[in-house]
Amino acid sequence: MKSFSVSSVATAAIVATSLLVSRAAAAVDPIVIKGSKFFYKTNGTQFFIRGVAYQQDYNGNGTAGYGSNDQYTDPLININNCNRDIPYLLQLNTNTIRVYAVDPTRDHSACMAALANAGIYVIADLSSPTIGQNIDRSNPQWNDGIYARYTAVVDAFQNYTNVLGFFAGNEVSNAPNNTNASAFVKAAVRDMKAYIKSKNYRTIGVGYATNDDADIRVNMADYFNCGDASSAIDFWGYNIYSWCGESSYTASGYDVRTQEFSTYSVPAFFAEYGCNNVEPRPFTEVQALYGPNMSTVWSGGIAYQYFQEANNYGLVTVSGQSVTTNQDFSNLKTQLASISPSSVASASYTPTNSPQACPSVGGNWSAAATPLPPTPNQQVCSCMYNSLGCVVAGSTSEDNYGSLFGTVCGYGSSVCAGITSNATTGTYGAFGMCNATEQLAYAFNNYYVGQHSSASACNFGGAATSKAAASASGACSTLLAQAGTAGTGTVTSSPTGTAASGSAPSVESGVFAMAFIVTIAAVSGMGMILL
Repeated sequence: MKSFSVSSVATAAIVATSLLVSRAAAAVDPIVIKGSKFFYKTNGTQFFIRGVAYQQDYNGNGTAGYGSNDQYTDPLININNCNRDIPYLLQLNTNTIRVYAVDPTRDHSACMAALANAGIYVIADLSSPTIGQNIDRSNPQWNDGIYARYTAVVDAFQNYTNVLGFFAGNEVSNAPNNTNASAFVKAAVRDMKAYIKSKNYRTIGVGYATNDDADIRVNMADYFNCGDASSAIDFWGYNIYSWCGESSYTASGYDVRTQEFSTYSVPAFFAEYGCNNVEPRPFTEVQALYGPNMSTVWSGGIAYQYFQEANNYGLVTVSGQSVTTNQDFSNLKTQLASISPSSVASASYTPTNSPQACPSVGGNWSAAATPLPPTPNQQVCSCMYNSLGCVVAGSTSEDNYGSLFGTVCGYGSSVCAGITSNATTGTYGAFGMCNATEQLAYAFNNYYVGQHSSASACNFGGAATSKAAASASGACSTLLAQAGTAGTGTVTSSPTGTAASGSAPSVESGVFAMAFIVTIAAVSGMGMILL
């Protein structure tokens, strides 16, 4: 790609901006949602996203390595890098960036202040590519480990008023054969919204970013928008790459997508766009996206992506503290400089769209609308574990969990009913959200009790061991009563965020064992057990 040097005038502007963003954060007007549109909270002006995906050394564009131990670089912890890049983002007239993975244990205050001073908002994905910190489409779970990751990100970013919202998932269900995973993502949406409310944080939207699969796109959009508002998404992100080169409103299918979302009841925007089948990218879709045909329906979009990586989507090439703009950068800058979307003031806008009808299970759709997976509650898991007389031996390797689950669950459906998760039938055990060690201990104990607590029944080739069972009292008594003796009840108590003492060690990397369980369960005739 051809690169462009920065003129002396632009350089002066960059220096001035860099000095500006290094100061303390200015007051930033939060973005609020009304109907299917975003607005500035104070003056009620409609807000259109002019965004750029901003994360280096990370496979976005629907190719994130979920289910692996991939590491990532948090883009919001190095103020020198933020000050380096913000002037270029401003040249693109950027008002929003999307970041795909952040480390909630790190300090983001300097970069968030710099972005706020530049008038740039942030949409942050709650997951990371690390095992146990995302909902994996091949073995979907919504458990206490992922819940802890998501709430930690919310806690770390809720106090910045330039946080526009969070994504509870990105392309988790991306084909007809894994739409069951959407039930677990929607449960995450529900629980993050409830968590934000319970902590008395300011209202921050929680949404989902989807791919553009013709077989499931309508059902996906309907599913996340349907039903009770407490579990529905607050906004919808669409990763769409159907406009390539000098395409058109009709040839790209944008006309059909716009018609589909014309009745959507929450804001919808392009969470990623910028097909690179034709290079350099002319970004002519910008005029359509912000033009009269689309701006009444869509709330803008996020161009993919800022950094040049192996996937060749970069707007700039970065080497240390040096930034070189690519032809794509110039083209996008030109296109965004000439947009003038049709807008409406909040005070004169009366929403008329209603939530969509929930799709039925069948054909290309396999996620029941209700019930959703239970809310992860570490206290429930701790209480359950403490009540057991037979648990997993400390010397048992996680690599053996798959075969152990297959063995113990094969002794009868009731043994594992309390840890079963089936999104297609809407059947969820009360302990299906516990970690793998707690779940395996639960299954061991069920078999053990069924064998009249015979010592030989708590062995499993040395993988199980007996311990003193604690009698449930107080809060634990209430929680376990709600779960029921068979573990198939519904726990209605909200998570406290504090684990009781004596809980099993947390297992974050059980995805390989869990995937193996599905195979064992199917072979043994038990049906699918997703733990």
